[in-house]
Amino acid sequence: MEFTREARGRRQFRTELNLRVWHCKCVKTPLSPKSTSGLRGEYAGAGDDFTVEQDWQSYSPEAHDRWRRLYAAQSALAARYAAPQFLEGLAKLDSAGGIPRFDDANRVLQAETRWTLVAVPGFIPDAVFFDHLAHRRFPVTRWLREEHELDYLVEPDVFHDFFGHVPMLLDPRIADFLEMYGRAGEKAMAMGALDMLARIYWYTIEFGLVREEGGLKVFGAGIVSSAGETVYAIEDEAVLRLPFDPERVMRTAYSIDNFQQNYFVLDSLDQLIGSLVGLDFGPIYERWRHEQPLPAGQLQAGETPFKAVRLESLGERTP
Repeated sequence: MEFTREARGRRQFRTELNLRVWHCKCVKTPLSPKSTSGLRGEYAGAGDDFTVEQDWQSYSPEAHDRWRRLYAAQSALAARYAAPQFLEGLAKLDSAGGIPRFDDANRVLQAETRWTLVAVPGFIPDAVFFDHLAHRRFPVTRWLREEHELDYLVEPDVFHDFFGHVPMLLDPRIADFLEMYGRAGEKAMAMGALDMLARIYWYTIEFGLVREEGGLKVFGAGIVSSAGETVYAIEDEAVLRLPFDPERVMRTAYSIDNFQQNYFVLDSLDQLIGSLVGLDFGPIYERWRHEQPLPAGQLQAGETPFKAVRLESLGERTP
């Protein structure tokens, strides 16, 4: 089995219509210590696990100001569109005033869910990323985008990683899921089915929606860190929003150069683990790994999507 309760427990950054894809903390092709040339970040000083010191003192006053502006803009949108668990986590982290110290965040995380943030230069290999997650360590890029990159960034930075991901690490269900996901990586890689497992992460941790009282809410980091997609994911009439089903998710392609054409909606965050614990991914991998994925945004026979939500209305299925 892939996910067990004993295990406690592609990342992507996008701004507006611009996006580059990676799985976990790595690029499209496997990353190795010998293939980091051309990548942003100081890899020369990284350890075998690709971690570095955050070196918080090196952030300039201009960088802290840039963080404050990014935070103010996205937190205002999150207040309207994000899941309450994200908002609660964001408040506990108290990082509106400038680039946070990872050590300060770690004291909060350790007390709540026993997770630790580790600083990394940027992209890291699949196997390394999975190992970090399996041991409840979440890699966070240490550098912040420059002023001219506020609307477009190729690689993940500290704002995407911290603002987008870390608040949800304070929810025990997300915390446990991520460890389980890390433990599942080895088998997926061995079976040549990493792309299938990655779609689970993509459509939940990066681009997940959840039903909450009063409507659908976003909790995926790729949405909540994007001003345009935050509104689009909830309110656009053309988007396909489907009930979360693990096998359907693992078979579904995704967009890497535009907003997503479909999203998957959890009935609650409990469903994320409840639907995966005890599920044997092996036969699913064998059945579909050599097949082309289902096109994103295409409704299959018998499926009933959710309607767009205007904040105050509960997400209903279309007739």
